[in-house]
Amino acid sequence: MERCDKAIAKSQENIAKFQKDIANQQQRKNEYSNKIISEQNRLAKQSQRKTEQLNRQQSTLMDNLTMTVKNHDYEIKKLKELPKKIIVLFLASNPRDQEQLSLDIEVRGIEEQISKARHRESIVLESRWAVRSGDILQHINTCEPTIVHFSGHGSDNDELVLMDKNDQTKLISLEAIVQAMSVANENLRLVFFNTCFSYNQAALVTEHVDCAIGMSKSITDEAAQYFSAQFYSSLSFGLSVKKSFDQAKAALLLEGIDEVDTPQLFVKDSLVPEEIFLLASE
Repeated sequence: MERCDKAIAKSQENIAKFQKDIANQQQRKNEYSNKIISEQNRLAKQSQRKTEQLNRQQSTLMDNLTMTVKNHDYEIKKLKELPKKIIVLFLASNPRDQEQLSLDIEVRGIEEQISKARHRESIVLESRWAVRSGDILQHINTCEPTIVHFSGHGSDNDELVLMDKNDQTKLISLEAIVQAMSVANENLRLVFFNTCFSYNQAALVTEHVDCAIGMSKSITDEAAQYFSAQFYSSLSFGLSVKKSFDQAKAALLLEGIDEVDTPQLFVKDSLVPEEIFLLASE
């Protein structure tokens, strides 16, 4: 009996030990299970975040593609709506009491360059001479130009130099010039001030027209001639205003004329110069 009691006690001791081991193993199992569940939850959340991020990226990409397509469609529509022919109104004024400019050579250079261009039949150059202040709106209403080109003198007070009835100097204020361009015909899209000190005139005119070109300081006769001739040549090839402007500046460099920084291009705030075309290319 004593031996049996000892055996029973030993067995119970072993049972208690086994139960303790089982409890420890069960605890470890639970810990591992919790870790597995936690890792699964972490991976699930990570996968969800990645999925949501991918969906956002795809959504953004689709929105961008849609916007790009719309923009391209809009640009194509605008290009299709471009006129097959545009009119350049060249307004020349050379008062007798001012230094005489070779404006006739400038016009001849423009005509020659246009005549060599791909779309030479699409640009009509209308020149008006000895322009007085009262002539500006009359010529604009008569010709309905896409471009108004002023050629002659300008003052360092932002004034345009025209002629009075005695062929002497008459100064036209900055405000008057801008006002005249603001009420011009609906076809007008560019004003070219090929006159000295016309920087501010061009800048303010773009409140009413798509773009304008002005001179930041005095410009020589030679530079004015080469710059304008190349600009209209490039337009006649169907290039954008910005590309035509850049090529006209390059023409000055090619001729060795150190006035490349004098011409300045201005555009309306809502427009991009590279996207402004005045003439249909086809």
